[in-house]
Amino acid sequence: MEQWARRVSTVRVIGTGAMGRGIAQWAAAGGLTVELADVRLEAVAEAVEYVGGMFARLAAKGRMSADDAAAATARLRPVGEPLTPFQNCDLVVEAVREDLETKRELFAALEKVVPEHTVLATNTSSLPVTAIGAALSDPSRLAGLHFFNPVPLMKLVEVIPGARTAGWVTDGLAELVRRLGHAPVLAPDTPGFLVNHAGRGLVTEALQILSEGAAEPVDIDRIARDVLGLKMGPCELLDLTGLDVSHPVMESIWTGFYTEPRFRPSRIARARVEAGLLGRKTGQGFYKYADGAKQEPAEVTAPDVEARPVWIHDGEPGVREGLGALLSEGGVQVESGSEPSAEAIVLVAPFGRSVVDVAQGSPGGLPLERTLGVDPFGGFFTRLTLTVHPGVDREAGRAALAALIATGRDVSVTRDAPATVAQRLLASVVNVGCGIAEQRLAGPADIDTAVRLGLGYSRGPLEWGDNVGAGRVLDLLRGLHAATGDPRYRPSAWLAERAALGLPLVESGTVPSDLAG
Repeated sequence: MEQWARRVSTVRVIGTGAMGRGIAQWAAAGGLTVELADVRLEAVAEAVEYVGGMFARLAAKGRMSADDAAAATARLRPVGEPLTPFQNCDLVVEAVREDLETKRELFAALEKVVPEHTVLATNTSSLPVTAIGAALSDPSRLAGLHFFNPVPLMKLVEVIPGARTAGWVTDGLAELVRRLGHAPVLAPDTPGFLVNHAGRGLVTEALQILSEGAAEPVDIDRIARDVLGLKMGPCELLDLTGLDVSHPVMESIWTGFYTEPRFRPSRIARARVEAGLLGRKTGQGFYKYADGAKQEPAEVTAPDVEARPVWIHDGEPGVREGLGALLSEGGVQVESGSEPSAEAIVLVAPFGRSVVDVAQGSPGGLPLERTLGVDPFGGFFTRLTLTVHPGVDREAGRAALAALIATGRDVSVTRDAPATVAQRLLASVVNVGCGIAEQRLAGPADIDTAVRLGLGYSRGPLEWGDNVGAGRVLDLLRGLHAATGDPRYRPSAWLAERAALGLPLVESGTVPSDLAG
């Protein structure tokens, strides 16, 4: 494995579209001779010119030396047709259109002409590697090598063995990826591989929240960014990718796992695809776009309402002190008694419960008509989320909103539910990651690395679950499952076991094979 990875000097990239050009740039910058091939001969020349131009721009910006840029450009070799005779080629990377029969035909033809030592790799983003390899007489030297766009900047590469891929091929490709400066993760040959599989946690739950009318797209995105710390919210991410791309992926993963409820697609996404509301590419998706710029609604402003005192329920540890101090600093009168006065707005901080459930479960009950929720997740340090149930008096609700805005924090207003938007998104992301580990589709370290590098999260799902606390996430999911009856919230056994045993989610623990020998 290491010997093959060290001696690789020439790679042929077949397909010179955006992905093929990116792979060529990555390989040439890493010191490999890159043969570029395409059925469209003019596309090969265009790709060489494009990649050479990228190296020149990097040199002009001081990101590589002029000598290195010239050397990398010199390593680009246009060879024309994909089956142009091979000489010392060590690796072929296919980056043609995402069609199973097209890829099968190409690899069946390649198998007959490449040298015996040449490894074959497909950059498929969704097709099963095993299905592609089924056309080969010897599928042992075919594996998936899934790059992300733009290849030079996205450091993650999924290395995907098919059912009959030789172990040395998978290991050798991973070692080569490391040698050229990217980070490989071993991904399963299952729908969505690893990154797209793990990404279902965020987007499908966001669509579920939308379908319930619990929050608007802009509020889901703002909460995801400000409270959870994500670079991009799920709705704006779907707009960027395009629902014509994202929705079929959701359906493919859902059906590929035999309608697993955690991956259930949304009627909202299907309807928007049929309506042509695809996102940036059509000028309108969950947002409208003008000249490519997202038109995001303004933040909610304080209503003109008479100020009222606020009484804070102390169900969650530290809430009364933390939220009370924040409100007091904003000039809001905060009551300190054991019960609210007749005029006070009552704020509760539910975790894995609805506002109504907290109010009715408190000793003596709380006045539902003036009781609202404030999400405690995130510690009130950034955006505040006000949750409203249908029985709230509107003037009381407006007074509560004015009080929260007086703190100087941005505020999102959402509908009351068994858990808040931030809590639901977090629980879904962690649960899907735990499900991948539970099924042994990937190791904990690879799951977290794939999500950090491939999806841009600050933490992987298992790391994130450990940071919040496995028991807390488990309570969230059990509460959602009990309140809704929806099996999408069924907790992963990986999560439940580790919460019960006090083990980190990022560790596999003892397995049966550890006892042998």
